[in-house]
Amino acid sequence: MTAARVGVFGLLGSGNLGNDGSLEAVLGYLRAEHPDAAVDALCGGPEAVTARYGIPATRLHWYRGEYRTASRAGSIAGKGLGKLVDVVRMAAWVRRHDVVIVPGMGVLEATLPLRPWGFPYSLLLLCATGRLFGTRVALVGVGAAAIRDRATRALVRRSARLAAYRSYRDALSRDAMREMGVDTARDEVYPDLAFALPTPPAGPASGPPGLVCVGVMDFHGGNDDRARAEEIHRRYLDGTTRFVRALVEEGRPVRLLTGDACDASVVATILDAVDSPLVTAADAASLADLMKETAAADTVVATRYHNLVCALKTGTPTLALTYAAKSDALMDRMGLGAYCHPAREVDADRLLEQFRALEKRSAELRRTLAERNRLTARQLRDQFAALTAALFPANDHPPARTRQETP
Repeated sequence: MTAARVGVFGLLGSGNLGNDGSLEAVLGYLRAEHPDAAVDALCGGPEAVTARYGIPATRLHWYRGEYRTASRAGSIAGKGLGKLVDVVRMAAWVRRHDVVIVPGMGVLEATLPLRPWGFPYSLLLLCATGRLFGTRVALVGVGAAAIRDRATRALVRRSARLAAYRSYRDALSRDAMREMGVDTARDEVYPDLAFALPTPPAGPASGPPGLVCVGVMDFHGGNDDRARAEEIHRRYLDGTTRFVRALVEEGRPVRLLTGDACDASVVATILDAVDSPLVTAADAASLADLMKETAAADTVVATRYHNLVCALKTGTPTLALTYAAKSDALMDRMGLGAYCHPAREVDADRLLEQFRALEKRSAELRRTLAERNRLTARQLRDQFAALTAALFPANDHPPARTRQETP
């Protein structure tokens, strides 16, 4: 039998650890269940993907300045030409594959600033050319949310309809796609793919006593907040800085975590403002690195979705600074729904109250997380079995279980 030709697609290798963690989970599945598959990527950072994961990779966009604001005539023309060239490049790449997997990520949402002719346009090209050439395109464990912008909503809706397989990382995502006019009757809900990554081995605590990991984000609101972006950013940064300073004044060591290269500026601002040897910054290059950091902490307070995933997976009591419904849904799924705080309106005093309440229940919450993580592992085994049945039917694998819901 000829080995399956599998492509992976997305903003991978571009500095976002969550996106790369989803890719790593899918590659782990392919290597375990389909070791003969020939795998390559069409992605944002091909050099990084090849270096880290050992698979051939091609740049997603012909025009290298695709995600920079075009203000001059040359850059505007380059972007326009790039859109046309990318149609041909996408078609040529897709038709070389039997299957293309979009691994996790919030590809069907606009909870962070997003232009319709950026990634949504690329996703539509992928799904349309997949349908044209008979290549099965799978949106696996993806995030979705209601989108107000008409052009972006139209592109996302059409992409989802053209995909051969869809599953979501929470029920809210499936509901959002249904509300946008996509038939989701056969679509499943499973935990985020990053929960399939290996958990750091248990051992003696490696962090200092009382360590708090604080995951920060270069947060400016979502797609609908562009007019208030700077105000939202200042409020988030001021509130988070005050919270870190309060912890330090109590003698607590604080470790700052990031999830994307752009978050480094927030870390630098907090380090400069607090100016204490008790505050340090982690240099995490992967979700595995982040998990080691969160496993060493007594408590985690974090903003980015995959910072939360890492903390929850390692069983560390966690408080979420939530910027989208996906974070609230994740915390609820893992039994910590009471410990959420709005990232758009960080109130340091209220955050400290919630933090202290969380720590009082630390032992109980660690038991809750251990139980929820066992359930999550079973559900992700079902996800990968369903994926094999949908994308590799010639292998004659047994059917997956029936629909999995959030606990």
